[in-house]
Amino acid sequence: MTTTEKIKYATISASPVKSFFVSMLTRDITLEDTILDLLDNCVDGIIRSKKSDRDKPYKGYRAEIDFNADLFTISDNCGGIPWKMHNYAFRMGKPTNTPVDAAGTVGVYGIGMKRAIFKIGKYCLITTQNGPDRYEIEIATPWFTDEKDWNLTPKYTRKPSTEDGTTIVIGALNDGIKEQFDKDRDKFTGELIDIISTNYAYIINKGFQVKINGQTVKPRDTKLIFDINPLGDKAPAIQPYIFKTKTDDGVEVFLAVGFTRPIPTQSEIESEQEQKRFSSEDAGWTIICNDRTVVFCDRTELTGWGDAGIPRFHTQFIAISGIVEFKSDDASKLPTTTTKRGINANLPIYAQIKNKMREGMRQFTDYTNKWKGKADEVKKQMQDGNLLSLNEIKEFSQKVDFNRTIRSFPAGEQYKPTLPMPKKIEPTKRRITFVKDLSEINRIAEYLDTPYSDPSEIGVKCFDIVLEEAKQE
Repeated sequence: MTTTEKIKYATISASPVKSFFVSMLTRDITLEDTILDLLDNCVDGIIRSKKSDRDKPYKGYRAEIDFNADLFTISDNCGGIPWKMHNYAFRMGKPTNTPVDAAGTVGVYGIGMKRAIFKIGKYCLITTQNGPDRYEIEIATPWFTDEKDWNLTPKYTRKPSTEDGTTIVIGALNDGIKEQFDKDRDKFTGELIDIISTNYAYIINKGFQVKINGQTVKPRDTKLIFDINPLGDKAPAIQPYIFKTKTDDGVEVFLAVGFTRPIPTQSEIESEQEQKRFSSEDAGWTIICNDRTVVFCDRTELTGWGDAGIPRFHTQFIAISGIVEFKSDDASKLPTTTTKRGINANLPIYAQIKNKMREGMRQFTDYTNKWKGKADEVKKQMQDGNLLSLNEIKEFSQKVDFNRTIRSFPAGEQYKPTLPMPKKIEPTKRRITFVKDLSEINRIAEYLDTPYSDPSEIGVKCFDIVLEEAKQE
């Protein structure tokens, strides 16, 4: 090979194209999901601070989101970004030598904050404080088109804030985003509040405060009826089915399924208005990973409906809800998708737990079918029950005598309640059947002077004659 050829074939650039990278990173994620990614970073900051208590670990922490036609801002007091994290906090993805994050965080891939910035606009200023570390990073508009420069230059800020936290301001809003933040501002604000009220229900219940354009987000979580004082330990009572386990790789799972309200009346089942109302309420399965709701009120095969002998969801099952909580110190062990707004159903841990979800659900679909048409009786059964949240169910489950230890896969402890069942109604009629010679049947017919086309008519006539005589005794 000549010198010229060696130079010609020396190297080939395989470096990423920034514009392609940025566009592909944001193509398959919604604006709502990117904002939830930013909130996840707030929660992870709280967990890293390690200043929280057990019952209200997020108390005193807040995040405020504001947006208009020109700017998007999220500001929090959740601990800030320590300078020791700068080398990977602002990179696209986590390098292989990235230190293990604090136990219980939800960030896995290292793309949430960057993806949110790229989705919303082409200018960003990040200001953060963590103890003595106070700095800001500007991602100016030219950076997005400069294919050679991937670096960001931090700037030290001398003026300390009264609280550790981070503020992200995004400008030069992208096409479509500006319209949602301007003309559709009220509509999008309402939709975002609804999403956060479910996805962050358990975190908000534990003390975290979120405001969207000045409106405080109220949590909307699932509660199950739990009769905590049944008549006797083994008396039938409305209680949830509970299963809990801890896998070999350290993932804790707590599952509860039961009723959120009495079963519907026939008119409610047939009412289109009722069907629409409950299509957006509490029926179905909610799945939580490290306090973050990743699936809310699902009623599809994903959570076992219409699968392996479980009926498809129907209005008659609108009273049935289930909650599954996955907790792990290592977020990569959780069965979530990259957006953390869904479940990776192909992972073995989820497939195993789904079997228990179906097992618990079957008990309540059977109950519903057996009590169908007896809604008034069911309301009486549920009137002594308390609506308990997930945390309250977990707390009360410590007092429950788990009636079965599961040694099969997945191993764990199970509480299967004894639900009330309708009394078996004894039939008031019985069939009388016997066989006689035809000549004898004809003789009886002649004696009774009764024409017949079926021998059973002779039997009925004989029975009626004897019954009348018996009544006169």
